[in-house]
Amino acid sequence: MTTELEKPDMNTEEVLAGQTTAPAEEEQDSAQPVSKRSREEIVDLLKKLVDGPVEEVKDEVDELKQAYYKQKKAEIEEAKAAFVAAGNLEADFVPVPDEQEETLKSLLAVFREKKAEYTASLEKQREENLERKQQILEEMKSITEDSDNINKQYTRFQELQQAFKEPCELPSAAVSGLWKKFQSCVENFYDLLKINKELRDYDFKKNLEQKTALCDAAEALLTNDDVVAAFKQLQLLHDEWRGIGPVAKELREELWNRFKDASTEVNKRYQNFFEARKEVERKNEEAKTALCEEIEAIDLDALTSFAQWDEATKHILELQSRWKALGFASRKMNNLLFERFRKTCDEFFAKKAEYFKAVKEKMAANLEKKKALCEKAEALKDSTDWKATTDIFVALQKEWKTIGPVAKKHSDAVWKRFVTACDYFFAQKNSQLASSRQVELENLEKKQEIIAKLKAIDEAVGDEEAIKTVREFMAQWNTIGYVPFKEKDKIYKEYQSVLDILFARLNMNENRNRLSNFSVTVQQMADTNHEKLYRERERLLRMYEQKKTELQTYENNVGFLNISSKKSGGLLKEMERKMQKIREDMQLIEQKVQLIDKNL
Repeated sequence: MTTELEKPDMNTEEVLAGQTTAPAEEEQDSAQPVSKRSREEIVDLLKKLVDGPVEEVKDEVDELKQAYYKQKKAEIEEAKAAFVAAGNLEADFVPVPDEQEETLKSLLAVFREKKAEYTASLEKQREENLERKQQILEEMKSITEDSDNINKQYTRFQELQQAFKEPCELPSAAVSGLWKKFQSCVENFYDLLKINKELRDYDFKKNLEQKTALCDAAEALLTNDDVVAAFKQLQLLHDEWRGIGPVAKELREELWNRFKDASTEVNKRYQNFFEARKEVERKNEEAKTALCEEIEAIDLDALTSFAQWDEATKHILELQSRWKALGFASRKMNNLLFERFRKTCDEFFAKKAEYFKAVKEKMAANLEKKKALCEKAEALKDSTDWKATTDIFVALQKEWKTIGPVAKKHSDAVWKRFVTACDYFFAQKNSQLASSRQVELENLEKKQEIIAKLKAIDEAVGDEEAIKTVREFMAQWNTIGYVPFKEKDKIYKEYQSVLDILFARLNMNENRNRLSNFSVTVQQMADTNHEKLYRERERLLRMYEQKKTELQTYENNVGFLNISSKKSGGLLKEMERKMQKIREDMQLIEQKVQLIDKNL
């Protein structure tokens, strides 16, 4: 027996608005994703869809349109990049005309007209449906107002109820009002209806059992961990509730409140779930924005060495790993942030490729210059014009120093070729200049005199004056030329022994002593093989660049500490101590290079 409807839950009023399950889309002519299709295939597929029902194909048409223009944009950007890479100005770039686009636009124009017609037709249908339901309500109202003949109208009232509940499209603004009027009519009708009491009580009992079961089902949803599935199931329960007639008047409010309370809790859990997910998405958005800002802050123009580019690459890869570890941001921002992050990564690796290409080209040019110097040295190595040729060789060696590095696989070979020619000439020259031995004997006497004077500095001399005197004698020592080969180790050992005593007593900077030790080593290499001197010079220069890079890293880190923490004083002092030590090492390296240059 058909009975009245209870008070509605606001989440289920869409039934009157005609929300029905959308028909399944027809199987596409290919399983290939839209993003993998060419623009010609997109246009061909669009031609087929335009003639189809608007309500079934409108989403796919929009997807094809977006895929087409995204693909076109990507092709234009690629063509522009190639145009600029070919040495052209970006302002001169003109995209190739797109013949397919006009066809696309015409198809979309046709579809817009069909869609407009469909929308207008749908709106007209909604108004007609609204008018028909209003007529039904008017007839139901007139029945409830005729209390004398209400029993005779029972069958007609049932027909009107069923007619009113038939799903159809309605203006959304009218749904709530229609439902309230319908509920009022139904309740008034059954309140006034004077039918057989046993039949009425049986109907109420059956409805009570069904609605109690719905209350139990709604309350059971509170234990479902899948809040989204629970929410969807609740909507189905509300649909069932509407289709069940009333219960006894004294139980209606209590039963409805029980069902409504369970529904409220399910809806609250559903709302909290999405708010929590939005909060996670917000945090992910902030984290991804921070990564974008961090990667954009990298100054590509400041990367001027292989080591710096390698270090920056490690940083980029670390940022990419952190990006992958993050979850999704909001649907609106996730793709935008990814495009922003990927664009900066692409720019970095493109710049890196340009740098490495330029460096290789520069090294190739340096190799050609050094080969040219090798040819000049080889052409002069047999010359006996000692003075003029020596000057030329010295000039060639100075020019060699001004030329930058070459590829590692060529470095040793070209250097050996050059130094072999130089050593051959100077060996020939030395064999002809035996008279220089007398000068070496005089130099030996001068160094013996300096050692005697250093030994004469006793504790009666003040520290300040003693330090000054020691440094003067050390400077004199370094200006004195070679001594006989068999005497140089002995005289240097005696000299170094006196210095060690004085350095310990006067607490002098050990760098001076280290430089003095190095001076003897340089003399030994100069006596035997100039190739060792050149190699030592290049080794020192590489060491200097490493120290310079290390100092820059410490300076950058000190800058971050000053900004980020006022409690980093201990760490800051330690880093400043290390920086000062690096500066002293760099100064000593410079002095060693100058000493080698004098001997070359």
